[in-house]
Amino acid sequence: MMSINRDMLQKSSDPALRVRPRVRWGVLTYFLYSAVFYAIFVLNGVDYTRVGESAQTLLLWYVIPLSGGAVLTITMVALYGWWRPSLVERRRLSGWTMTLPIIMTVIAIVNMLIGDFTRVTPLMLLYLFIGSILVGFNEEMINRGQLIVALRSRFGETGVWLLSTAMFAVFHLPNMFLGIGAGALFQVLIAFGLGSIFYLARRSTGSLVSAMLLHGLWDLSIFSTNGSSSFPIAGALAPLLAIAAAITVPIILRRERGRDSAQSVSRPAG
Repeated sequence: MMSINRDMLQKSSDPALRVRPRVRWGVLTYFLYSAVFYAIFVLNGVDYTRVGESAQTLLLWYVIPLSGGAVLTITMVALYGWWRPSLVERRRLSGWTMTLPIIMTVIAIVNMLIGDFTRVTPLMLLYLFIGSILVGFNEEMINRGQLIVALRSRFGETGVWLLSTAMFAVFHLPNMFLGIGAGALFQVLIAFGLGSIFYLARRSTGSLVSAMLLHGLWDLSIFSTNGSSSFPIAGALAPLLAIAAAITVPIILRRERGRDSAQSVSRPAG
């Protein structure tokens, strides 16, 4: 499977790839993004539990850190020239693997439909939309865009999924010191499962844009209804989604690996 990934990488190569994909370059961008994002977080005196409290908190603790992260993300991917392989998936999974992303989409929409938006001002709504677009773009481009491109230069697809998703999950760990406390450990576990669903969105549609949109929608649903619903369905069902994804993705990738092996054996030589 590792050789297959390298073949995929070579086929996607073009003159726009200024930097040859290597694991170290993907990891470098990941850590630079983390440093920029959390530095702005800390400088602005963030309290993660109060991010959606007002227009001011949304601006300081949501839009501004993500805007700084977006500048870093765009700069690094442009320097590498990895736009196309980051955004376009050449080997799509079967259509049924979009099941969990679709379920996640429905849950996010229902969560907003039953939420109370009376406290959300037009300015808050604007910041929520801007922040959600930015979080979808930034975190997907970093973790399931350029990081996947980098990891595929060395690892098979199961390793690519596992490492990129684990790094996405660990990215949330510093929230332990920013208002969540030990609850950040639970957030990391949930992030691993939800990150696996974003991975499926990329692989099943052939485009990172679908993962960006789903990620942004989910965060919009969470922050816009935080504390305003008698039954926060997204928060309640997120653990079940995470468990389902953590179990399903390895099975899907094992089947894909077996199918690829069978095709390589049956392919005539020469």
